[in-house]
Amino acid sequence: MMIKPMKKTVLLLALLATFNVYAKAPLPTKITGLKMPESVLQAKDGNIYVSEIGEFGKDGDGQISKIDKKGNVTVFATGMDDPKGLAMIGDKLYVADKNRVIEIKQDGTWQVYGAQMAFPSTPVFLNDLVADKMGNLYVSDSGTLKDGGQIYKIAKDGTITIVVDSKNPDILAPNGLLMDGSSNLLEIDFESGILYRVNISTGATSKVAEGFGGGDGLVRTKSGKIFISDWKNGKIYEAVAGHARLIKEGYKASADITLMQDGKTLMVPDMKAGELDFIEIK
Repeated sequence: MMIKPMKKTVLLLALLATFNVYAKAPLPTKITGLKMPESVLQAKDGNIYVSEIGEFGKDGDGQISKIDKKGNVTVFATGMDDPKGLAMIGDKLYVADKNRVIEIKQDGTWQVYGAQMAFPSTPVFLNDLVADKMGNLYVSDSGTLKDGGQIYKIAKDGTITIVVDSKNPDILAPNGLLMDGSSNLLEIDFESGILYRVNISTGATSKVAEGFGGGDGLVRTKSGKIFISDWKNGKIYEAVAGHARLIKEGYKASADITLMQDGKTLMVPDMKAGELDFIEIK
């Protein structure tokens, strides 16, 4: 049967509409020219925040940059020391900055949230941050990056307690943190490359997976897949059946990764390259 021209046009438009529904959105363009980017986070409004260490060990030259939906990069907050892990509670951004935690308002002004003297022990190398649904913060202290590490809880009222420290032989240089329900944390150790589950109340640890080199960032998809960055070797892994499965390599220093709001795109700060990369994950 011959299809009339008008019907052909309608059919073609329908096919194009179907294609557009299923067509993949292009990955964001890689961001370059960053100053030692360590951690990244996307807010609910779509803006992306990146912590930039600047010159490591030089106080006052650290900053947070903001990347809008068009890829424009602007400086959001300045004057930090060595800003690393990021977390957001409400409209406030929290940053692990050397031996303190900073709270940044939407206008870019900031104040110290957990002052050094308020910690029950002296923090050495505060690294990653994660918030629970109650508004409490958990921050990893990677110690010497070989030993002496610990994990703190900063309660909503500002009280700081130790969740676990190096008295537990599994705790060497804890880095990436992730909530695992309301009672546990997932923690990747920078020195051992082992992924642990940590009971928040008791500090008890259990091994989940291993083989992640210099474990840094840690994310989990809605389907339960866990991805981990290896800072030392410039690699991204997936944790599969207790082991590391390589996803991508070739970075100079893949730092604290996170997922975009679409749940399908991994953001990778390449610290030594000064870049923010985007990976599509399945």
